[in-house]
Amino acid sequence: MPRYKLTIEYDGMPYRGWQRQEGLATVQDAIEKAMTQFAQHNVVIFGAGRTDAGVHARGQVAHVDLEKTWKTDKIQEATNGLLKLAGHPIAILKVEEADDDFDARFSAKYRSYRFRIINRRPPLTLDLERAWWIRFPLDVDAMHNAAQELVGKHDFTTFRSADCQAKSPIRTLDKLDVNRVSDTEIEIIAEARAFLHNQIRSFAGSLRLVGDGKWSKQDLIDARDALDRTRCGPVAPPHGLYFMHVGY
Repeated sequence: MPRYKLTIEYDGMPYRGWQRQEGLATVQDAIEKAMTQFAQHNVVIFGAGRTDAGVHARGQVAHVDLEKTWKTDKIQEATNGLLKLAGHPIAILKVEEADDDFDARFSAKYRSYRFRIINRRPPLTLDLERAWWIRFPLDVDAMHNAAQELVGKHDFTTFRSADCQAKSPIRTLDKLDVNRVSDTEIEIIAEARAFLHNQIRSFAGSLRLVGDGKWSKQDLIDARDALDRTRCGPVAPPHGLYFMHVGY
């Protein structure tokens, strides 16, 4: 069976996350139904990572096996047409032929996420449900400086959901940068081979406390080393988070 690599963009707000769940609207389910309709056989796709309800993607990757060979542009156009017809805010950005041993999840060397903060007094209009609105000024330099204490190999128990199913809380974080994109926008860029459930949103919420002066860098270090979920800052909302890229 020929295998294809899909690069996918989606608005996460209408869905209960990426992963197929019985009776619930999910991104995986919407794409599988569209591809099943044009391929005329049951289609299952395998994603590079899960995203929670409300989390967006600009570069999610998945692989799929089809029963016959199709032109890649035909797969893209047919799937996008059926998704649009069904009212799904999902787009297949690229379809590529892939080797039989390519696996969207297990072949990945790293995953990159972006968290957007709009830091201004007026409420959001165009960026509503596309970023986290924080009214009062944040110290981006303090946030970035503190964030470097989370880079590297650590036990991230403090920064993972109580519902996280990962066997180990230990992860190696390759990058956690906090940048000011404009006068009103701040971004947090996180890269690692794998993340824990709610890890990036937990980072964002804790770094926000540093940015508004409620926490010092040492407070963040103490929270990290406490290995206690109750020591985490408030978890940031999902609609500020974007799955940006998967490296292979």
